Amino acid sequence: MSASPASTGQPATPEGPDEHSVYRSLFAAYPDALLLTDRRGLIVRANPAAEQLLGYPAAELMGLSVDALVPDAIRPRHAAYRDAYDRSPRARPMGTQMALVAKRRDGSEVMVEIALSPLQIDGQAYVVAAVRGIEDYPRVRQALQRARYSEFVAQMGRLAVDARDPQLLLEQVPAVAADALQAELAVLCLLEPNRLEFRVAGGLGLVHGEGVGSALANRPDTLAGFVLSQGGPVTVSDYRLERRFTVPPAYLAAGLVSALAVPLTDRGQTIGTLSVSSRQPERFGPDELHFLESLSNLLAASLQRVQTEEALNHAQRLESVGQLTGGIAHDFNNLLTVIQGNLQVLEEHPALVGQGGAQQLLAAAARAGRRGAELTGKLLAFSRRQLLSPVEVDVAELLEALANMLRRTLDQRIRIEVQVPPGGLRCLADGGQLDSALLNIAINARDAMPEGGRLAFSVRTVSALPVEVTAELVEAARNVRYAEISVTDTGHGMSEAVRERAFEPFFTTKELGRGTGLGLSTVYGFVKQSRGAVRLQTAPGEGTRLTLYLPLVDVACEPCPEAEAADVALPAGLDVLLVEDEPEVLAVAEHYLRSLGCRVTAFATAEPAVASLADGCPHDLLLTDIALGPGLRGTELARQLQARFPGLAVLLTSGYSAELLQGEGAVALPWELLPKPYERAELTRALARAVARGGGGQAAR
Repeated sequence: MSASPASTGQPATPEGPDEHSVYRSLFAAYPDALLLTDRRGLIVRANPAAEQLLGYPAAELMGLSVDALVPDAIRPRHAAYRDAYDRSPRARPMGTQMALVAKRRDGSEVMVEIALSPLQIDGQAYVVAAVRGIEDYPRVRQALQRARYSEFVAQMGRLAVDARDPQLLLEQVPAVAADALQAELAVLCLLEPNRLEFRVAGGLGLVHGEGVGSALANRPDTLAGFVLSQGGPVTVSDYRLERRFTVPPAYLAAGLVSALAVPLTDRGQTIGTLSVSSRQPERFGPDELHFLESLSNLLAASLQRVQTEEALNHAQRLESVGQLTGGIAHDFNNLLTVIQGNLQVLEEHPALVGQGGAQQLLAAAARAGRRGAELTGKLLAFSRRQLLSPVEVDVAELLEALANMLRRTLDQRIRIEVQVPPGGLRCLADGGQLDSALLNIAINARDAMPEGGRLAFSVRTVSALPVEVTAELVEAARNVRYAEISVTDTGHGMSEAVRERAFEPFFTTKELGRGTGLGLSTVYGFVKQSRGAVRLQTAPGEGTRLTLYLPLVDVACEPCPEAEAADVALPAGLDVLLVEDEPEVLAVAEHYLRSLGCRVTAFATAEPAVASLADGCPHDLLLTDIALGPGLRGTELARQLQARFPGLAVLLTSGYSAELLQGEGAVALPWELLPKPYERAELTRALARAVARGGGGQAAR
């Protein structure tokens, strides 16, 4: 501003308005807010643009301190800056410093740029402040919008870290997407395991037919299916002009015009879609796409984390149950050894020989004992305490043989199919256990199809495992190739509650007397001990698919040599050093040995047995349990004695407790091993093989 013409002594020109009127008009018409302040910082004049920007009527602005226009948080800094400016006033144009913030009458804040100019009027010092609101600048508006999107993503990130319930994320993500993008509709779809349809997992403003939990076909003529087929984001400028897929009539009826959809991707695999729709045409641009992709990536990572945690927790629960059942099986096998041994003694007792009724009772008891041994064998399979003999197995050949057997024995209404690759496929596994595992699965499938159906076996090579099973492969290499063996039925399927407990021992949905609940648990134990994994996919009314992943022969450890199949004659007069910490088992073993013509020296622990050999070893063979309580284990006893007496043969026995593999790792034991419970004939064959294997006979003496 300047002084009037009168104050300068210059007359007004007759050709136009006087200078004073021009300056007043310019001040009033200037598009930026103009404030004229005195040295005290009080506003003495303001133009209409200032009233509009700051929200004050002209009457309230006059005499108002400029400090009232400064946010409280920065007011002390502003006062210091104004004092410094008063001491050295100078012109400062807009854009020379960072943007500032002004406080409006209602307390809201607006981003501004400010230019300052010192002014002298009639000898008085003033300052003209030109204030420009910059939030309407395209670049500023874009920066603010990006900051807003980033805040929404950060908000969801905090929720994802804190939330343990995935359902909360599924509910919140569509709501946040709709709020941030000011969209009228947001839909989150997750792909079902069969990949034939999507299920609506969450949404906001859902239209008819898209309620949470509803199914949507996975076809390229739907928005979600089109996103999946494209493998990337899809932008819709106008639904009314869309020809790539079919727009639901309900969308058009709701007035929706534009849309943006992105895939949810987990480890390179699409697991769902997230889409938003708006009533505004061409509503979504690159910034909106970046925001929605960030949101979907965050959701996919969170779901994967929850899924991995659930898989690990499930594996840990099964591991705990396995340790318990392994210990039970060990103790039970010792009891069965005593029971079976004494039954065999009674069968041969002179008072009962020829007694038909007594012999029938003894035979029934012996059969029950063998069934008990089979039961503990299943427990040991689940708890991974059995000893396996892995060899190269042609899975294709095994499946064909199993299918042929099942076609003869299963209900003829069950159609059995086998799909194997040409040339076969070989994995490293215990062939007998694998055959038993697949048979268990097939029997469960038969029971799930009482009216008949389809039972399909297939095998193929895979390099990448599904996410839910890689979480369980804690001890196995992640970069190996596996044989994927699948068994699929068209039965009634399982509920989520049943699926969660399917591998637990003794859990069964069959009526009393029709199942022990150990079928799938033994499958689980066998596969895990074989350094593989199991995947169960099922739903009520949709059948069941159970998949075993076993390492191929070129990536697994060397197979353990099989025990000699042929029986070897037991040398006469064999001298046996017997060590067994269970007194009743010791008595049974000693009776068996003496009935075989052996000379026996028995001890309950290892240390006295070692001390008895101070002057030499008069024995041909050491028969010892592996778990001997406190002190030396049976394996360590065998090592010490064979180091001193290389000709001593060794036969180990064990109930396959948790102690069996402790300290031994996966290394095959160098001695013959006889599992408990055992009968005299089994002991005889094991003794003969141990003597032949150890070069025994009289060489130890």
